[in-house]
Amino acid sequence: MQRRKGIMIVPLLVAGLVMLSQFFHSEKVVNPETGKAARVALSSDQEDALGLQSYREVLSQARVIESGPAHDTVVRVASRITPTTGSAANTFHWQVSVVESDQVNAFCLPGGKIVVYTGILPYTKNEAALAAVIGHEVAHAVARHGSQRLLRTSLANTFMMGAAASLSMSDMDNQQRRAAMAALGAGAQYGLVLPFSREHESEADRMGLLYMARAGYDPREAIEFWRRMSSQNHAGQPPEFASTHPSDATRIRDLEAFMPQALAEYEKSAPR
Repeated sequence: MQRRKGIMIVPLLVAGLVMLSQFFHSEKVVNPETGKAARVALSSDQEDALGLQSYREVLSQARVIESGPAHDTVVRVASRITPTTGSAANTFHWQVSVVESDQVNAFCLPGGKIVVYTGILPYTKNEAALAAVIGHEVAHAVARHGSQRLLRTSLANTFMMGAAASLSMSDMDNQQRRAAMAALGAGAQYGLVLPFSREHESEADRMGLLYMARAGYDPREAIEFWRRMSSQNHAGQPPEFASTHPSDATRIRDLEAFMPQALAEYEKSAPR
């Protein structure tokens, strides 16, 4: 029995070594706004190539609006936000598209590919709130959050493979093994992946406030936007621990706490 337990540990040790190798061989990046260091799974060139590929795929399956008030507003706001992003303003190949859809959504792919769905415009209501949305999405790309999440997911998958191999050597029956794997999977999801995602959302909120403020948009409009979103989200919003995003209440509270710093940036951008 003691020997069996020793053998069972081997796959976990191998998984741990692989995880260490994955982590320390990954690229280390520094967030230009926060100074916080992080590890990413992909190089900038790989991210840019994937971003461009995804952008083309999205547009090929969508009805793209190329003129009119909605298009002009989105392009105008984006053209004011993108120069505020520091080094990314020079290294990204910015493109902006407006898609006609009821989806309440917007995103910015790696390399600066911005897509805004018309379904979100009734909630933004004004250019400043739209700037909050675009600033938030641009922040994800600047901070390389997608590549950070990819690395974290890869590490979690490596651990799960080691755990599965270890459990296969145990005295458990198949039902017990499945239950153990489910518990480990839930632990990784709720304890590792989801909190990491919520951290990125909060970071993008703060960075987005700075971008919109530097672009001359009142950052307080971001809070009004999220209050409008909260009023329509309430019924279907999952508990925060089970979500990739902070709850609306948490998001609004954090924005309010960060507002003095954003307002200081806004004051700097105001015409004299």
